Amino acid sequence: MNKQLHQFFTNDHRRLEALLAATENSGCADMDSYSSFRTGLLKHIKMEEKILFPAAQKANKGVPLPLTAQLRLDHAAITSLLVLPPDASLIKLLWYILERHDVAEEEPGGIYDLCELLTQDQTLDLLNQLSNVSEVPVHPPNSSSFALGAAKRSLARAGYDFDLIVAGYK
Repeated sequence: MNKQLHQFFTNDHRRLEALLAATENSGCADMDSYSSFRTGLLKHIKMEEKILFPAAQKANKGVPLPLTAQLRLDHAAITSLLVLPPDASLIKLLWYILERHDVAEEEPGGIYDLCELLTQDQTLDLLNQLSNVSEVPVHPPNSSSFALGAAKRSLARAGYDFDLIVAGYK
């Protein structure tokens, strides 16, 4: 198997990690890096949700892939976090979730391998579709208690404890 889709998404993970690291290393002051990270991650999620996962499910005779339910919960949690303004706690949460999420996608036998296998006769078409995905429009970060509460609830649905991660993750 050529693994072009796997490589496409894995390369994008590394690009996004570099942007998050630049944000973190600047003490969250590098809003250009954070803005690029934020819009890039939302676009990445859009590519998976709107193109990759549906194509794999269709190739799987309409049966959802086993890992996609949790990955979609993770996507919702990540998206809710991206509503908030960047600070040290948010960066910590994003690293924590992304490290686990990316492993589930990238590891041997992970979702990317399964999608690649199921859609192997569509690779070039899928890569073409992926290269034409537009960015997701975003509003400025929202520091309201409502946004924070929504993010905490979304994290809980995905199996993450906001306060525990912020307090204990190094």
